[in-house]
Amino acid sequence: MVLMHDTGIATYVDEFLAARATRKPSVHTLAAYRRDLQLVLQLAQPAPATVSDLSPRVLRAAFARFAADRAPASVSRAWSSWNAFFTFLVTEGVVAGNPMQAVDKPRPVPLSPKPLRGEDTPELLLRSVNAVDERQRDPWPERDVLVLALALCAGLRLSEMLALRVGSVSGRDGERRVDVAGKGGRPRTVPIDSGLDAAVGRYLDSRRARFGRAQPAAPLLVDRHGEALQRGGLQYLVRSCYRRAGIGDRVPRGAQLHALRHTFATRLAEDGANASEIMRLMGHASLATSQSYIEVTAEQQRAAVRANRTNRVLRELA
Repeated sequence: MVLMHDTGIATYVDEFLAARATRKPSVHTLAAYRRDLQLVLQLAQPAPATVSDLSPRVLRAAFARFAADRAPASVSRAWSSWNAFFTFLVTEGVVAGNPMQAVDKPRPVPLSPKPLRGEDTPELLLRSVNAVDERQRDPWPERDVLVLALALCAGLRLSEMLALRVGSVSGRDGERRVDVAGKGGRPRTVPIDSGLDAAVGRYLDSRRARFGRAQPAAPLLVDRHGEALQRGGLQYLVRSCYRRAGIGDRVPRGAQLHALRHTFATRLAEDGANASEIMRLMGHASLATSQSYIEVTAEQQRAAVRANRTNRVLRELA
């Protein structure tokens, strides 16, 4: 590997993250890049001063130490971060080649869906959370129902919910949709049923009563002080909803909000949606390496959402 610029590694990391930021990833994605780069770098021996010190041998040893007490998924993500970093350096003419090709990457472990257990669990959850709980200091059922519904009936990830704006939900009656800033900077549009649309309306009405009218560019989900809901707050909200509904034993371990998203996809499949429809609605890059990407029409996606049984209870609640 030929070093063309003898600059500190930290400087190149900053330049790499600045280049990645132009793709509009979430702040959590950028933070993960920096964390992965720094953690492996700390394990490199001897301590490298410049990118010329990051030989394949040094990187292999550092990744071996990094992988010792971490899950394969974490090691794979760190490998991808470093691979992207060196790809950037090669493109910028800083180094002549990418040493990550000489560092083994863990084989991907097939992910198994972790939906909520129990045929009636989503409906029980929504009905329970919709009821005002006087034990809460400041109950806001309209907001809590919407959070659950965005995952159960639109399949949104946690980061995607936090990125939503008031104007993200749009369209004429019968053609309502939510525009999502997806994982890896991939935007997608998810058609929404009248039940979820009604849940959005109920929430915005309750929010207006609390804090006044919100501008289209304002964050959609806010806390009880009117500030944008943060990652920890959203995770706590979902756990609290599970406790209030008494369904803690029906939530797969480690899934939490993701269990709602998996429930969305599982029910789509049960109700007849095909693999390509689910792929588009969930925002996956692919279902499997051997499965090609298949385009589907907007009407096919809308029909798949309309068939989702969980939307029925939202229509009832409205």
